[in-house]
Amino acid sequence: MFGKKKSAGIRQAKFATLIAHDVQLSGHLEFSEGLRLDGHVQGNIRGKAGSQTLLVLSDRGSVTGNVHGHDIVINGKIIGDVVADHFVELQANAHVTGNIDYQQLRMDAGATVDGKLTRRDASAALPALAPPGTTAEPIA
Repeated sequence: MFGKKKSAGIRQAKFATLIAHDVQLSGHLEFSEGLRLDGHVQGNIRGKAGSQTLLVLSDRGSVTGNVHGHDIVINGKIIGDVVADHFVELQANAHVTGNIDYQQLRMDAGATVDGKLTRRDASAALPALAPPGTTAEPIA
């Protein structure tokens, strides 16, 4: 009688990796399953292609580089573009300087985005991020 509705929200619930608040990484990072980031990464972060990955950036974490994953929860600072294949949640302490492409979006009061929010269809082609081997320009 009623059409089947797409499931909203996060699909992955398992964290395989934790990067602690006192860790600073320089370089590109690819992960599978779930990654909780409390530390700082200078470089692109990418979920394994074809996987339903989950990236959680805590209020203590930051990224200077582009981020791409299936589901992404942001409560820290990102300087770079964000592409979510499925879902993005911007929590109250989220600060993104860059564009965000998503299918589903949740944004709490207090979150800020200095860039363009673009909703895309599930069938749309993914936009290209900076290729591995290149680095995002740091903000002085």
